[in-house]
Amino acid sequence: MRHLIQLSLLSLLLASPALAGDSALHAGPMQGYSAERSVALWVQTKRPASVQYRYWPADTPAKAILTPATKTRGAVDHCLTTVLDGLTPGVRYSFELYLDGKNVQRPYALGFETRPLWRWRTAPPTVTLMLGSCAYFSEPAVDRPGRSYGGQWEIFETMSKVKADGMLWLGDNVYFREVDWTTREGLAARYRHDRAHPQLQALLAAMPHYAIWDDHDFGPNDSDSTYPLKDEALKLFKRYWPAVSYGMPKTKGVFQQFPIADAEVFMLDDRYHRSPNSLKLGPDKVMLGKGQMKWIKHALAASRSTFKIVAIGSQVLNKVTPYEAWQPMFPQEQKELIDWIVTQRIEGVVFLSGDRHHTELLVEKPSGGYPLYDFTSSPLTSGAHRLREDHVEFNNPLRVPGTLVGERNFGLIKITGPAKDRRLILETRRVDGTRIWRQEIPRSKLGWPRKKKGKLW
Repeated sequence: MRHLIQLSLLSLLLASPALAGDSALHAGPMQGYSAERSVALWVQTKRPASVQYRYWPADTPAKAILTPATKTRGAVDHCLTTVLDGLTPGVRYSFELYLDGKNVQRPYALGFETRPLWRWRTAPPTVTLMLGSCAYFSEPAVDRPGRSYGGQWEIFETMSKVKADGMLWLGDNVYFREVDWTTREGLAARYRHDRAHPQLQALLAAMPHYAIWDDHDFGPNDSDSTYPLKDEALKLFKRYWPAVSYGMPKTKGVFQQFPIADAEVFMLDDRYHRSPNSLKLGPDKVMLGKGQMKWIKHALAASRSTFKIVAIGSQVLNKVTPYEAWQPMFPQEQKELIDWIVTQRIEGVVFLSGDRHHTELLVEKPSGGYPLYDFTSSPLTSGAHRLREDHVEFNNPLRVPGTLVGERNFGLIKITGPAKDRRLILETRRVDGTRIWRQEIPRSKLGWPRKKKGKLW
């Protein structure tokens, strides 16, 4: 709700001598979801503290609004999500963060942009989504002995300078250690430590963030539905990654969907309902589970978006990997979804995935269908995996040539072009932002040929 304040009170607040006081700030502010009329802002404090935001259209500071004061609580790790609503579509806003009445200065600009109202009015806008997975933040006191598994955290600073409309975190966004995953307090301590990393802060503030998990930010390595703290992990995930909604009333999980321009993003949960990898093949061995599978099928069928971007922590198309992936470990469920896309003639589907500690673009054309792409983007700051020539995956026949990357990196998806000729531009970039590869996929290639209408006479 919008809350106007009296001019005299605003003037008194801005005249405070402690404008730079930030002793209570632990992490953030971070942009959560963004929509036409609202945006979610997240922050975490070190102790109970009063949180307020002062925000205004960037070109009219005189229209500033100050939110009511809300205090952070230890019961929820001093995290607070504030939803600013009553906003104007397609407007750039600036904002300030106040803790206990003091303006917290950050070394970068604070602002957000609402989604434009374009349907029935203009051509679909060009949008860019950033993506990545496997973000490891070192903590020497509890890390495994030897060389640090994490590094090159400057990648987050590079990413914060790229103009993008959202960041997709594709899993392993934190790495629970042995000291973490046995208690709720341990899980919370990992989130609290990693979220405050100094080089991450500018990225958190730069754009909206949307996330799903994989094994390392769900529980132990290769964890599944048997993990006893999965509900605690779910509570923490929701607390640190604000979203419009997660799951469905009768099906828990971190799966969600949101529209952006003429695309729609569907983010899947590959852990909460997952059967053990070692379970023998059969109808009961699932990754998504019945409820989530029904949801994604119906959501794709209901979507009228030009592109349907389906994100999941595990690779979708890879058939030759000996490691965790959907196809070789859960082939019946994976085939069920692919076959359904073909039989229902769902066009414009592209998959995103993480997990693998290397990046690649795979493509396969199922019988009777169109080419399906799986863009795997990994890792951000965890250890990178360079496939050797004798590795079973080195010559993966589904890989688009030139897209295998064995160094830390991040990805970009650009949706652009006129309404009748939309296209996806996929990129992988290095830690310093230089481009490694680029692939362009016209929307016309992600569907079936149109039949020409014959004459009536």
